[in-house]
Amino acid sequence: MDKIKKLLNRETVLYIVFGVATTVVNYVVFHLLYNVLWQQENSLTANAVAFVAAVVFAFVVNKMFVFESKSWGMDALKREVPSFLAARIGSFGIEEAGLFLCEKVLKLGGVIAFTFAGTSFDWITIVKVALSFVVVALNYVFCKLFVFKK
Repeated sequence: MDKIKKLLNRETVLYIVFGVATTVVNYVVFHLLYNVLWQQENSLTANAVAFVAAVVFAFVVNKMFVFESKSWGMDALKREVPSFLAARIGSFGIEEAGLFLCEKVLKLGGVIAFTFAGTSFDWITIVKVALSFVVVALNYVFCKLFVFKK
């Protein structure tokens, strides 16, 4: 029970909440580009644009609410922004590699995995969801240990 309390502290709960919100930003932008605008083509470009939107959102909410980094001075930003971006680019590379594998190597772009309640889900979307769990976990560790360390 003590281990659960230690894991589910204010910081981790807020990280999960804002991680979900960041993921929503990422998915909405990705969906609008990949499914609506480009009709299930260019998943890598759609993912890159969604990544940029999500990173900007994530930096602000993680800095302000999760890790409570109060300083917005240039010294703090010079340290936090590059390390935050480096961590996010690393986890983004993992996500892009997974999407590349599925779309370009396995040729699963636009291939329907299943249909639920009249909505079809293609394999790219399924893989993106699975990779999100990996990315969120990695990003927390990077932020905690390297970016917003006390």
